[in-house]
Amino acid sequence: MASFNKITIVGYLGRDPELKHTPQGSAVCKFSVATSERRKNADGEPEDLTTWFRVTCWNQTAEFVGEHLRKGQQVFVEGRLRLETYTDREGAQRTSLEVGAAAVYALGKAVDTVGEPEMARPQTKDAAASVGKEAARAVLKAQAPPDLDEDDIPF
Repeated sequence: MASFNKITIVGYLGRDPELKHTPQGSAVCKFSVATSERRKNADGEPEDLTTWFRVTCWNQTAEFVGEHLRKGQQVFVEGRLRLETYTDREGAQRTSLEVGAAAVYALGKAVDTVGEPEMARPQTKDAAASVGKEAARAVLKAQAPPDLDEDDIPF
């Protein structure tokens, strides 16, 4: 029987993505994503439970993430989940949830290279919507088969 490993995360970048290149020239980008959910504790008080994921993406997806996403931005990540074990600086064994991202999409407000939200600049709703559409179009174009024309993208 076949097995299946797929995870979908909607969360916020915990730090600016780190874009690097391998000696062979492949782009690799690493970043962290935090998700939160509100629960009631044993006393009935609401509390937030935050889960951190370390994410790695490659090639065109890595280039997009490294160039367009910044700390605090909301993202949609799809990929494979694995549990990694490592030794920290004090010598203790630690575990980490690692995601090998197949796709990363920017959600919410776009962030420019200075770190200020582009939406904070005076602009119309149509202009703000086109920023999100252009980012999504770039991701789709980077992941599209070579025979797919830009006119085939639905927005």
